[in-house]
Amino acid sequence: MDKFVKLTGVAAPLPVVNIDTDMIIPKDYLKTIKRTGLGTGLFAEARYHEDGSVNEDFVLNKPAYQNATILVAGDNFGCGSSREHAPWALLDFGIRCVISTSFADIFYNNCFKNGILPIVVSQDDLDKLMDDASRGSNAILTVDLEAQEITGPDGGRIGFEIDAFRRHCLLNGLDDIGLTLEKATSIDSFEKQNASSRPWA
Repeated sequence: MDKFVKLTGVAAPLPVVNIDTDMIIPKDYLKTIKRTGLGTGLFAEARYHEDGSVNEDFVLNKPAYQNATILVAGDNFGCGSSREHAPWALLDFGIRCVISTSFADIFYNNCFKNGILPIVVSQDDLDKLMDDASRGSNAILTVDLEAQEITGPDGGRIGFEIDAFRRHCLLNGLDDIGLTLEKATSIDSFEKQNASSRPWA
C-alpha cells in the first residue's frame, strides 16, 4: 500500500455522529471484492437522489470539496457492520485521512490495513478542525504523521496520539503482506533448512 508520511489537502466537514458503514458504502455495492471502483458508491444514499441524480447539497458534491483528501467527521465514525469495503470506498474516492473524536474498533483497524490514517482528537479540537473545514476551497489541512501533528489553514497546530506500530506501518506502507515480506530472508532461510532436514515434507 502507499506510504502515509505527510498529507496536505482539502478537508471536508461532515458533522454527523454515528455514521455507520452502511452509510459509508451501501450494501448494494458489496458485490465485488475489488478495492477499486467503490468511490462512486461512497455515501451514495446522501450523494445521489433516488432517481440517480447528484445531490448538490451533499458536502462531497460541492465544487470546493470534490477533491477532498481529508474528512472531518462526527463522533463514532464507522460504526455498524465490519465491512472492509468502507475504507476501500473512502480510499478509492481519494480520502486518506479521517478525523473524529472516536471510531468503531473494526473500522479503525481496517483503515490502517488499507493506508488510511484515522485520527482521534478531543471535542474542542474537532470543533476547531470542523470550523477550518467549513472554509470551502480554503479548507486546507496538513497532516504530518511523523510529527503527529495537524496544521490548520491559519497555522494553528493540533497534536495527536497514535500507536507506534501502526504509525510505523503507515510511514513505511506496510500492510499485513508487507509486514510478512519484511521477514522474507528469514522465511527463505527456514524453507531451505526445512527442505534439507525434512526432504520428504
